Amino acid sequence: MSHAFFRPVAVASALVGLAAPAFAHHGFGLFQLDIDKKWSGTLVAMHLINPHSYMEVEVLDGNGKKLKMNCEMRAAALLRRFGWSPEMFKPGVHVEIEGHPHRTDASACYIENFKLGDAPMMNRNDQFAPKSKVDTSKRPLRLPDGQPNISGDWAVEQLVLTVPPSGGNGSMVPKSFSPDFAAGKVTLQQIQATQPPRAKAVYTAEGQKAADAFNGRSPKDNPWFACKPTSIIRDWTADWPINHFEQKTVAGGEKVIDITYGLYNFERRIHVGMAKHPERIKASYAGHSIGNWEGNVLTVDTVGFAAGVLSPPTRSSEQLHIVERFTFDTQQFSLRRDYSVTDPVYLATPYESYDIMYLSDVPFQKQPCKDMTPEFQK
Repeated sequence: MSHAFFRPVAVASALVGLAAPAFAHHGFGLFQLDIDKKWSGTLVAMHLINPHSYMEVEVLDGNGKKLKMNCEMRAAALLRRFGWSPEMFKPGVHVEIEGHPHRTDASACYIENFKLGDAPMMNRNDQFAPKSKVDTSKRPLRLPDGQPNISGDWAVEQLVLTVPPSGGNGSMVPKSFSPDFAAGKVTLQQIQATQPPRAKAVYTAEGQKAADAFNGRSPKDNPWFACKPTSIIRDWTADWPINHFEQKTVAGGEKVIDITYGLYNFERRIHVGMAKHPERIKASYAGHSIGNWEGNVLTVDTVGFAAGVLSPPTRSSEQLHIVERFTFDTQQFSLRRDYSVTDPVYLATPYESYDIMYLSDVPFQKQPCKDMTPEFQK
């Protein structure tokens, strides 16, 4: 690839516990991260998929017999934003892997670093600089109908694995802070203080009971592992997806905003200017959304949800009610979403926070989903 490469000095990745849900990985399952191991063999295939990508490699086991392994990497949505592409992984090339074994499956591993052929060693969090930057010089601030122009592709700020002067494994920090963090001009705590606070779930008795019984590693409880959306709150930022907005007028003259969430390609429609929700709404994952503009602020009221999961381990009922306020900053070309979630069944107080997205320098692209986690294949 001809564009610039962000190479961290780290040997292993250390994810920062930054506040927003976007920065939290959902667990390492049965991989033994305290055990380091190396493998070498031949690349069979690279599966760029959500919620985890997998490198398929043929190696020789301890008895000299061929063993086909599937080794976990980051989600396709995230790797695409990193600048990775299928063309980087040519079947038949020699591959060397540094990572961690699976507790119960010898044919599975967790990749930290890998080397393909004569290419340099890569870390799972390595990134390529985009070939082009977002050009907003000719982007109209409003559409012909007067609505603020929020159509296009939006994503939270990219995180970059960065090693401070003190050394260590490094941390994932927002790209805008990476140079100063690497130079020791800003601390991790100072960076964390600038990030949106993590929403806090305060449970009712029923909510606490449901959370205690929630199995985050089970596809039956956690939609993530079943290639199903979780909620319009969590999936907005989980694993750094690119979300696509389209403002249009449909048959009958109604104005709508259609959103495709980049994590699992699900779609959501906001009815702009609708006076009230229909009396009968078919319960669904995305519910029924009404949006109204006041200046550059779009307030969206959503009801009509099917019972599900707000964010593991927090469940949600059909009484879930979500209010979002999207604020379009025409100077920064950012889109801030403040949200407030109420659910009398599971939440004792509103579940609230905010997140900020920017026009993406990587175009939206639908990614396939297939969970290849070893323990889910039985």
